[in-house]
Amino acid sequence: MLARSNLIKRIAALFFVLALQANAQRFYTYVLDLGADYAELAWGTTAGENTIGRSSPSFGDATVEIAGRSLISRGNQITVGDLAPDRSYTYKISIKGRPVGQGEFRTWAAKAQKLTFFAIGDYGTGKAAQYLIARAMWDEFQKRARTDAPVRFIISLGDNIYGDIAGFLGGAGHTGASDRDWTTKFFDPYEQLIARVPFYPALGNHDGNETEKRGDLAAILDNFAFPQAKPGRYYKFTYADLAEFFALDSTKNSESGPSTPAYLENSPQYHWMQSEFAKPHPQWVIPYFHHPPFTAGPLHAPSLSQIAHWMKLFSDAGVKAAFSGHEHNFQVSEANPQTNGICFFVSGAGGELRVGNVQRKMKQANIRAWAPENHFLVVEIEGKTMKVTPLSSEPMHVVDSDGRAVPLPITITLP
Repeated sequence: MLARSNLIKRIAALFFVLALQANAQRFYTYVLDLGADYAELAWGTTAGENTIGRSSPSFGDATVEIAGRSLISRGNQITVGDLAPDRSYTYKISIKGRPVGQGEFRTWAAKAQKLTFFAIGDYGTGKAAQYLIARAMWDEFQKRARTDAPVRFIISLGDNIYGDIAGFLGGAGHTGASDRDWTTKFFDPYEQLIARVPFYPALGNHDGNETEKRGDLAAILDNFAFPQAKPGRYYKFTYADLAEFFALDSTKNSESGPSTPAYLENSPQYHWMQSEFAKPHPQWVIPYFHHPPFTAGPLHAPSLSQIAHWMKLFSDAGVKAAFSGHEHNFQVSEANPQTNGICFFVSGAGGELRVGNVQRKMKQANIRAWAPENHFLVVEIEGKTMKVTPLSSEPMHVVDSDGRAVPLPITITLP
């Protein structure tokens, strides 16, 4: 019996080693950035502490085949230029002659009156709900891929990688500080999507030492897509001549010392915002950040009192729609004097879910629609009209404060 037990243990150990070896050989390929005439691609594994991302040591000379060219990169990423606007390109990546990844992307239009993108928040759990929503995203992406309004990118609304609860006193483990933590919580569920479009993040409280570990923030800045190869806790990017996006940091994550609010009036971020929001913009100006200024809960209070100084910048820049996460459901605010005429979307259920009923709190909280369901958002812009549709793996049931069905999509029209 003892010999049999030892044999079982040896077999189990062998399978464990083989699994580690298989994972060590699995590469992920993803789009770090896109424009009308360029694409930035990256690759790596999630087998170690730092085996994917901008700072990961090279796996060796890589050959990237694209647009009839064979390009060599000594690092784990490459920027390919001289591409044509709004055109599909396939690519293949090999390292030392071994194929490790492939994909297809569509460059952005140089000028546009149409834009479709996805938004998702509070998703990185590695659990079944995240994978169901990821599958729904992939299905929707494929449905639109060959149309005149393909999905151009994904914006994240924070809480990108959650830690695993390791016990009552053990705290959270696998919080995202190591690349190993990203396998089941990012690279696996979105593997097909990120090989085709960039995934531009906003920070959440679970993405650093506000709630979890300081090292989570460094990993996010290293691994995620960012425009113009410039990782940042806050940044902006523009799609064609149609829309400008501001990814803002509403957290207390810090890179040294105790957790500290990044959103205060005397912060470097706010001074940057004052300068950038004052510049000329395309007709759509779209901020996105984690903590919603308007929410009916059921758990989190609105952040309006903390970021009230942001609101005037939004109004002066002509913002009509903004996106946040944090509360694990779907909510839409009124566009009234209390909200500065802005429609604030809460989309914090890409993997997590909070089901408590908020209907009796909605009117007081300036919330006009709500649904306690896992989901992501499809955002479509055509000229001066924006349409926002929450989608799930099953039909969504969005209601008002009286429980009546709210027609979808939610439509916003510029003056």
